[in-house]
Amino acid sequence: MRRINEILAVVILSLMAVLVAAVGMRLYDTYVINKKMESEIRQQEEVRSRNREAHDRVQEMRREIEELSGDRDRLGQFLEEIRMDLGEAIPVTSMMGVDTGGMSGNRERSEEPGMSAFEDAASISGNRISMSDNTMSVSDNADSVSDNQMISDHTRSETVSDNEIISAHASSISGNGTISGNAASISGNSAVSENTTISGNGTLSGNMLDLLPKLEMISPAVTLAQRRQIRSSLEETLLVNWEDQACLEERCVDFSGKKIACLGDSITAAANLEGEAGYLSYSYPSVLKELLGAEEVYNLGIGGSSIGRYWSDAFVERYKQIPEDTDIIIVMGGTNDGFCLSEKEFGNFTERRPWTFCGDLDELMRGLKENYPDADIFFVTPLPNILQDYLMRERTYLLPQKNVADVILTLSAAYDFRVIDLYNSNILDSHDADVVADYMPDGVHANKAGYRILAEHIAAELVRYYEQAVCS
Repeated sequence: MRRINEILAVVILSLMAVLVAAVGMRLYDTYVINKKMESEIRQQEEVRSRNREAHDRVQEMRREIEELSGDRDRLGQFLEEIRMDLGEAIPVTSMMGVDTGGMSGNRERSEEPGMSAFEDAASISGNRISMSDNTMSVSDNADSVSDNQMISDHTRSETVSDNEIISAHASSISGNGTISGNAASISGNSAVSENTTISGNGTLSGNMLDLLPKLEMISPAVTLAQRRQIRSSLEETLLVNWEDQACLEERCVDFSGKKIACLGDSITAAANLEGEAGYLSYSYPSVLKELLGAEEVYNLGIGGSSIGRYWSDAFVERYKQIPEDTDIIIVMGGTNDGFCLSEKEFGNFTERRPWTFCGDLDELMRGLKENYPDADIFFVTPLPNILQDYLMRERTYLLPQKNVADVILTLSAAYDFRVIDLYNSNILDSHDADVVADYMPDGVHANKAGYRILAEHIAAELVRYYEQAVCS
């Protein structure tokens, strides 16, 4: 009996030891987990604090740029200093002195003062641009280039090939014209039609901007850096807007029964106009409703909002506010994310962790796909803005805005979402002093005319997408 009691005592003590060890391990694990959570919370708060400082600085920068926006020369010098400090040689051909403020909403560009460069400009359908060094050719079926044309000075070629069509109003260039600087070329069965002649003894000089590229719509495959080599953002903005208005006038798609939700930040919320009565009527969602005749367009834009959780009112935490019966969802963000992202907050495609841009964007897209299976979903890359570069000059941990756009493009392709790529479009780019002066007075938010151009472009892109399916 004594032997049995000893054995039981040993067993009980052993069980108690195991239990104590288990409780101890559990307490230790809890301690470790709590410490890790505390560390993560502390790091998150540090990130938020850092990002609050960055966004406060952005507000100061906005005011600085707005003060300069009335003086194009000073503004141009200021923007160039920022670009050069970052080692960026961004060619921004200026149209300073051209009053373009009233051009939105009027396709008759050639009747506007100072717009001879756009007289009789029309679209080139299906064109694809490729760049090659120091060549120029005008070949095959292109119309005449005659009478002592001169091509000189570091000619850079822009090749339009494979049976491209340059249509409407650009048939011949004649009469002792001089094309100098970085000229363009057209090769491979190009057809130029409709009897408009650019003639006389005028001199067309400068970059490729001065003649044919002004009449061409550039392929969507061309990057922002390549577009900047071809023409300034102001010129691109005006030409694209001319085309967008033509598209909207001729559309064959009916949106009258459609409900559209626009998830976004201060650009969606029409920041800059808050002081005006009824300012939301100038926001791009409101203008979109007017242009498309949609049944409803919901404006879910919140100023300062980011896609990721490291800042304010994250898209990933509020996308379920989108009404369930929405037919079209437009997500435009990334600008505020750009003011926050170091390598750590940016994350990567392999892990896609929460609290990183890659992870939160992936979660947002997955959530939209699962919760709105019947909606057509469009992501819009952010417009290039000079404030990003200005802030990067002071905060060297920040990543270029291009990283944000590239991730949106890559993940959208993975989820089979459509993309309206504003970043690479070269429109409303506040690296161009003329764009800031006429349309983006604080370097990141538009005025009434700028918001209308934005709305017209998004509306036209929607029309183009649905026309391919409905009208073809």
